[in-house]
Amino acid sequence: MRLDKLLANMGYGSRKEVKKLLKDGVVKIDGTPVKDAKFHVNVEEQEVMIHGEIVEYKEFVYLMMHKPQGVISATEDDNHETVIDLLELEDAIFDPFPVGRLDIDTEGFLLITNDGKLTHQLLSPKKHVPKKYYAHISGVVTEEDVKEFAKGVILDDGYETKPGELTILKSDDVSEIELVITEGKFHQVKRMFEAVGKKVVYLKRTEMGPLVLDEELELGQYRELTDEEVEMLKTYQVQTEN
Repeated sequence: MRLDKLLANMGYGSRKEVKKLLKDGVVKIDGTPVKDAKFHVNVEEQEVMIHGEIVEYKEFVYLMMHKPQGVISATEDDNHETVIDLLELEDAIFDPFPVGRLDIDTEGFLLITNDGKLTHQLLSPKKHVPKKYYAHISGVVTEEDVKEFAKGVILDDGYETKPGELTILKSDDVSEIELVITEGKFHQVKRMFEAVGKKVVYLKRTEMGPLVLDEELELGQYRELTDEEVEMLKTYQVQTEN
């Protein structure tokens, strides 16, 4: 990779600013100052330093966000704040994007990455990656609803959903439930409950595939996935393919 592109991608400034760093002689490759912006770096084998600090190169970024209400799952929007707007510059420079979407009024676990291959695997309808939600429901949720969800329900457009695993945590005028589904149709959880005559009044995604939302993350906060969590996602995909 060209040295100027590498440094620009890692947030050390524009190409013009990077060239000034090179001209000033503060960039070293394996201990030797390099001023040529076109110099090709082997990021796997060579050590890059700026002002004496090692540049840790990474191709992909993997972020777990606790998405708040009022923010949309998009990279840009003229009318609403997006999840990308919540990122620090050091993460935004990777041009990441949300994996799937959560509705504007839905909270919870949102994966953000620039790994297109992994994103495709997670979103592929053939993979049936499970997502778990916690919700408040206006209306008494019953065991009959549990049975209906287990069979799959007919949505307002005639689509029959795949079976969902509905667990009743509290059955009352405002019920509390957990629901695991393996699809991601538009407003699916809300429409599934509408199909049985009830309304979702609060919705939060808590799990996606093998990963669980970090309870230490406040609304709007995010963190990088650990190496172990990234490996869990990738290994999980291998398992679902077989």
